[in-house]
Amino acid sequence: MRGYIKCLLILTFFSCSNDIGKNFTVSGSVKGLRKGKLYLQKYTNDTILVNIDSLKVEGLENFEFNDSLGEAQFYYLALKKDETDTVIQKIPFFAEKGDIKINTRLNTFLSSAKVEGSENQILWDEYLMVMRKFNNQNIELVKDYLEKKGEFDSKKRDELFEKKNSLINRKKALFSLNFAMNNSDKEISAYIGLYELNNISKKYLDSLYSKLNNEIKYSFYGKKLKKKLESFI
Repeated sequence: MRGYIKCLLILTFFSCSNDIGKNFTVSGSVKGLRKGKLYLQKYTNDTILVNIDSLKVEGLENFEFNDSLGEAQFYYLALKKDETDTVIQKIPFFAEKGDIKINTRLNTFLSSAKVEGSENQILWDEYLMVMRKFNNQNIELVKDYLEKKGEFDSKKRDELFEKKNSLINRKKALFSLNFAMNNSDKEISAYIGLYELNNISKKYLDSLYSKLNNEIKYSFYGKKLKKKLESFI
């Protein structure tokens, strides 16, 4: 009996040890998924995408992954339907400490995804909604350009296109900068500065970085943004 209790205590200890430092859980369901493999992924400091954990699905739609998270950053819920599937679908989401819920469907894995439990994700969704509007303006501009082929000579048509396109891109950059600065207490601000503001002068990025609080400056994306600023000539 004593030996049984001792073994039980050892097993409990190792089970608890495996959960030490695990401060982030992502769980949910993929409706319609009966067979396949799910992965939890993230980029390391070396910008290499790594698998944090994986789950073989056999008849169950629900999943759960855990990880140790220092600060909010992008993770990916990836799906491989079978061993012969060469395309791995990915749902990017802004992970934060605590519980994240992701519910989606097999046939519309990315477009149906609903992510809950992350303040940065809420802000990211708002940002993307406005970005889509800018992208739609660009599509309409190209459509208008092609439809008016015979109305102007090619030089004048190209000039009008470039002016309108430049205006849309300036508005897009200005919105991105303002959005980041207005949310300078969240990791998403440094992320936008790092990846969304590629065609903007250093002084504007400096202004954004100086507005970040210390916690964000020393976050995963904050440190990368600082390196980006230092790389400017």
